[in-house]
Amino acid sequence: MCGMRGIAISLWVLATSIALAVPAAGQGSPGGGYRIGPRDVVDVKVFEDPQLNGEYQVNEEGSIRLPLVGAVPASGLTAEELEGRLEQVLRSNLLQRASVTVEVVEFRSRPISVLGAVRQPGQLDVPGRLTLIEALTAAGGLSDSHGRSIHVLRRAENGLTDQVAIAVDDLFAEADPDVNIPIFANDLINVPAAAEITVYALGEIASPGQITFKSTERVTLLAAIAQAGGLTDRASNRIRIQRRAENGTTEEIEVRYKRILAGEEPDPELRQGDVIIVKESFF
Repeated sequence: MCGMRGIAISLWVLATSIALAVPAAGQGSPGGGYRIGPRDVVDVKVFEDPQLNGEYQVNEEGSIRLPLVGAVPASGLTAEELEGRLEQVLRSNLLQRASVTVEVVEFRSRPISVLGAVRQPGQLDVPGRLTLIEALTAAGGLSDSHGRSIHVLRRAENGLTDQVAIAVDDLFAEADPDVNIPIFANDLINVPAAAEITVYALGEIASPGQITFKSTERVTLLAAIAQAGGLTDRASNRIRIQRRAENGTTEEIEVRYKRILAGEEPDPELRQGDVIIVKESFF
């Protein structure tokens, strides 16, 4: 099952990366189609003149400024297109021949956003591309209130969006490399907080009343009874669980406590709003 999940996530990453790499209306995204924007940082290398080598930040006007050359418009271009423009400018003003390579090293015009149950939510001001774990670490890591899943929304300015859900346990506890997916510029990572599940215990229980769990916990009858302090000495072996059905009716489940403790019957899982009723034993 884990292998199939990893294959599905890998196919999602591949499909969205290919789709997002196709620019639309002068915009683009990860891969060779990424369109440079203001505040991005590009690494420029000129084979014929290493003095021009360096990292340059695109200013708010959309240009980079090279020594002896001045401002060169970069916004809206791919790295390959900027290479061609720089080669043309250098041949026209400074060099007889120019061989230029350009790499985008910081994607600040379309930053990665991390929202939800992380310690430092917001936009990531970090260089280069990241993996999911690296992005979460840059956001301070998961907070104590995190839920069971992480959602990665992949967005492009051509309107294409897609989302994948990744289990927290698969990423951290199992360290499954297939789910530690690459994160691209303009991605949004959402870590939903754990919801609260409330059940109620009535009757021969040490501390009857409301019992609250996190959705990340396994909510079972035995766990609820333990949290409520256990049964009284007068408690019946037969316990009823009242549950409201989707159609509005109430269904009732009866279980035998001692058989569950002995492992002879499964420990039933509880749902939001379930009511545990423990009557007094007459024997």
